[in-house]
Parts: sequence; structure tokens; C-alpha cells
Amino acid sequence: MATCWQGLWAYRFYLIVFFLPIFLLPLPILILTKEAYCAYTIILMAFLWCTEALPLAITAFLPTVMFPMMGIMGASVMIQRPFPLGSKSPGDQPPFAGISVSAPCTPRGGDPFLLLNVPACQVSTEYLKDSNMLFIGGMLVALAVEHWNLHKRIALRVLLTIGVRPSLLILGFMVVTAFLSMWISNTATTAMMVPIAHAVLDQLHETPTGTDAEEGRNNPAFELQEPSPQKEETKLDNKQDGPAHPVPSESRAQRNEEQLRFTQGMSLCVCYSASIGGIATLTGTTTNLVLQGQVNSIFPQNGNVVNFASWFFFAFPTMVILLLLSWVWLQFLFLGFNFRKSCGLGDQMRKQERAAFEVIRREHKRLGPMTFAEKAVTILFVLLVVLWFTREPGFFTGWGNLAFSDENGNSMPSDGTVAILIGVILFIVPSKIPGLTQEPGKPGKLKAPPALLNWTIVKEKMPWNIVLLLGGGFALAKGSEESGLSKWLGDKLTPLESVPPPAIALILCLLIATFTECTSNVATTTIFLPILASMSQAICIHPLYVMLPCTLSSSLAFMLPVATPPNAIAFSFGGLKVKDMARAGFMLNIIGVLVITLAINTWSIPMFDLHRFPSWAQSNTTGFCGVSQANVTTPSP
Repeated sequence: MATCWQGLWAYRFYLIVFFLPIFLLPLPILILTKEAYCAYTIILMAFLWCTEALPLAITAFLPTVMFPMMGIMGASVMIQRPFPLGSKSPGDQPPFAGISVSAPCTPRGGDPFLLLNVPACQVSTEYLKDSNMLFIGGMLVALAVEHWNLHKRIALRVLLTIGVRPSLLILGFMVVTAFLSMWISNTATTAMMVPIAHAVLDQLHETPTGTDAEEGRNNPAFELQEPSPQKEETKLDNKQDGPAHPVPSESRAQRNEEQLRFTQGMSLCVCYSASIGGIATLTGTTTNLVLQGQVNSIFPQNGNVVNFASWFFFAFPTMVILLLLSWVWLQFLFLGFNFRKSCGLGDQMRKQERAAFEVIRREHKRLGPMTFAEKAVTILFVLLVVLWFTREPGFFTGWGNLAFSDENGNSMPSDGTVAILIGVILFIVPSKIPGLTQEPGKPGKLKAPPALLNWTIVKEKMPWNIVLLLGGGFALAKGSEESGLSKWLGDKLTPLESVPPPAIALILCLLIATFTECTSNVATTTIFLPILASMSQAICIHPLYVMLPCTLSSSLAFMLPVATPPNAIAFSFGGLKVKDMARAGFMLNIIGVLVITLAINTWSIPMFDLHRFPSWAQSNTTGFCGVSQANVTTPSP
């Protein structure tokens, strides 16, 4: 019997893939509506995403198969629509991009018209939207930064500035990791920073040699608690001229325990700050791009309310507050309350600390002076950030509004346009100063230096599965709207109108933070954001009031090693148990939810005008929410 159960467990993913669609079949069979068909697809994909029985990107392809077969969205369908010609001839009409035109028809007693073969809403077009282009462009720049080790130079330089005192060392690693995660992958940042942290720890944990070893002194870098009377007595005895007393086993055990706690705190501070830093920028983590894409898909008239600048000014203060509170919590949990001793205030640098500092200095020196490639990547990176901030900032006229505006004065280039532009330039700019360099072995033939980025690097390191996963989420959101499922959900959620909006936001944050511990954060936001958009329309609150905090909460995956790749990387280096991560992560989840609730109820209200129901959300609702009246999102002054 045990062997039978082991065999079933080994084939559990195959069983899930085979039986789950059959188990859910009564939903579309008994309820023959498009809403039921779409709900069947969403529930099936949600289970597959949660169990990861199929790769996440493969599951994201299901709408391209199921939506056309269920009649929700067409794969490639053309609809004929009449276009009146009036008094003009067909040759005077403007061209129609992507639309085939039939011969002009002239009905008896009527005006001539053309039959236009207009493509219907196609599910495949949802898989490559502007948010995908923003992700691809941002990743191109991130890959160039990683390829030329610019991120490592930044990290080591900051650590040299902050120093290696235990508490300050944790703060330094958290600040560096969070900053790098704002621009490059959380996983890549953690994979780089954890080995550096453990190299420093190896020097701090090194057993003293020579005179210190003979005297039996404790490692002063880890005397984080108040010294006990026994330690004081040992120090006094060591000043005498007699033979040195051996180190008590209790002191050695205490020192080992302190070193273990410090190792755990260093590992956790890196993976936690990688997740925290990713929320600060729109390209920092994929869930932020999911939000932007869902808002643009569900509310196409939103006026680009979520862009790089608006997101940064909302999320960066949130990240800073959460990062500092996380440092305080990790300091208390692993180093104790003695800030003065753990920060080393007023003490001279000890031998182990000097050795650890030397490790960082040696690694930084090994990088050598900045190369031409590093300088070029730095200039392009700074240019990208400046263009993102000044394209359409909102509080002044940006370059997009001035030089490339449409008839309404809105910027036609998007953040994705800027990212792709810089990405293309990376393939053009050489990695060395161009000169008349001959190719080795071929006299007389000049050799051009390689570009800053090449396709081989992109092909190997670009996470194409995330591009497909984003597209699958956008297809689900569009299918929910086309099938009427969003409207049905909104109608069912109207009883929530009696609940205060801050309470709704808090409960939803807790729900998302719990759900994301056991499933992909991208899948979590993909599933929940269309539902939250429908709920906000039903109860007449600003859609961003619930969508913004829930997107941030999906990054609060701190409790389990399997929750995020950064957690898994930190856990793989040893020294951590699941209970250690769960104990530290549980309180961080609570702190994170409270900080996000504070952000959405304070500085985000004037930034996104959250106290009013927006007109761009009104167009998709069946009722009237009173666009011109103050919304109940916040209490009236």
C-alpha cells in the first residue's frame, strides 16, 4: 500500500493535469454561458499555476486555445462593418491600416459605402503589449549591467563606505541589494550578493590565531550582548603573567550561537531586501508590470495613470520605510537590542573586522579601474532613468508631450518605447574605444570591438517565460471583460459597498500576502487584479485603491524558501531552517501590510486622486458612481 501511494505521489503532476479539467467540467456543461466558460478557464489556470503541474509559461498559453473554442475571443476573425463614403469617392478615403476594403456598394436610394473587414478582438494580440516591451527593454539594460559587472562594482563600493560592523554590515547589504533590485532581477541580485556576504562572514568567523588564540579571547566582532561576569573575570585573569586559562565551553558555545544567528541574519537580509527593493520601480519586479498592463487593458482610457514616474513616487517611499523597519526587526531578532555594541560605536577595528574589510577591498580592487564599457553602460543607464522620469511626469510638461504628442497633447512614446530605444543602442555602441586594431592572425584586416550587448547573451539570460506569463495574464483580463465575467463578478460583490474602503484594502493585502507564499507572485496578481477591478467598479471606489496595495503585497513572500527564488538561494547556502525563515518572515509580512496600508491612505491619495471615482473607470460600469462627487475611499475632512 505504501508503495502504491509513493507511485501516485511520483505521478501527481500528471494526475493533476489529466483529472483537473475533467473535475471542473460541470461548470461549463451545466451553465452554458460565456461567463461560465471563462470562469472554467481561469479556475483551471489558477490551479495549474498554484501547483506548477505545468510550467507557468505553458499554462499561460491556454487562453489561445480555450477562448476561441469557447467563443469568448477570436483567434483571427474578421468582421464586416459598413463605412459610409458620403459625397467622397473611394480614392479620397484615408487608408485603413490592417483592414481590408471591399468594392464600394451603392444601395438603391442610399449613399455609397464600403464593407470593411475589421479584425475582431484577437486573443493572440494580448500576448505582446506595451508592458511586455517595457519588460524586454528593461531586461536588456539589466543584462548589460550584469554582463560588465557594474552591479558588483556598485555593491562593493557601498560596502567599503559603510564598513563591516555587524549591524551596519547588515544595513549595508540591505541597502545595496535593494538598490540593485530596483533595476535588475531580484534573483540575479541575490545570487551575486549572498556569496559576497558569506565571504565576509568567513573572515569574521575566523578563529583568532597567535597571541589572541593563546589568551583565549572571544571574537570581539560578535560580542553583541553585554559581557557576563565570567567573561570579565576571564579578561582580568588574562592580564596576569601566569599561564592562560582555557576558554570555557559555555563561552565558546555562546560565541558559536552568536555567529550562527549573525549568519542567518545576513542570509535573510539579502533575500528580503531583494524582494523589498523590487517594488520601488515599475520594472523592478514583474508584478508591477502586470498591474500596468491590466490597468491599460481593463481601462483603456485611463490616460497612462500608471507610468514609471508615478509608480516611483508612490512606491519608493514605501520601499524605504519597509526596508528600514525590516532592518530594525532583523537587528532585534538576530543581534539583540545593543545597537551601540553591534554598530561598534567608539571601538577600534578588530582583527577579524579588518580581515573582512580586506576581503571587500580586495574584491573591489580586483575589478580594476572602470572600463570604457562600464562607463558607456552607466551613461546609458542614467539616460534611461532620466528619460523615464521626464517623459510625462504630470507635474510639468515632459519631452513626450512637447515633441511627440498626439492631437490631445498626450505623449505618444511610452516607457516601453524608451526602454527599447536604449536596448537597441546597447547593440550598437562598442565595448571599447574604436581604433585601428588588426585582427589576430590576419594582418591587414581590421577588427571592430564587440558591442556592449550581443544576442548570445540575450538568448541565454532573457527570461522569455515571464514575457509569455505576462501575456497570459493580459489575455485572461481581456477574456473576462469580453465574456461578461467581470460584470457578473462586480454585481456579486456589491454587498462590500457597506464595508469601509480602508478595511477592504487591509483585508485584501493580508489575503494576497498569504496567497503569494505558496504560489507565484506573478500568477497571484494575474488572477486577482481583474477581480479587484470589477469589485472596485461595483462598489464605486477608485480601482487603484485596491489594485496598488494588492500588487505590492504580492511581493511580501518572506516566510518560505519556495515562495521566491531569492528565498531559495539564501536557503541553499545553509545555516537556515524553515522555522527560522518563517519566524522572521511572519513579522515582516505584518510590517509590510501595515506599511502598504499607510502608503495607500496617505501620500498616494493626492498622487492618484484616489478620493474620487475616475471617469475612465466609469465607462466600463453598468451603474453610475458619481464621477464628479467625492468618493467614499477616504473620509471627508
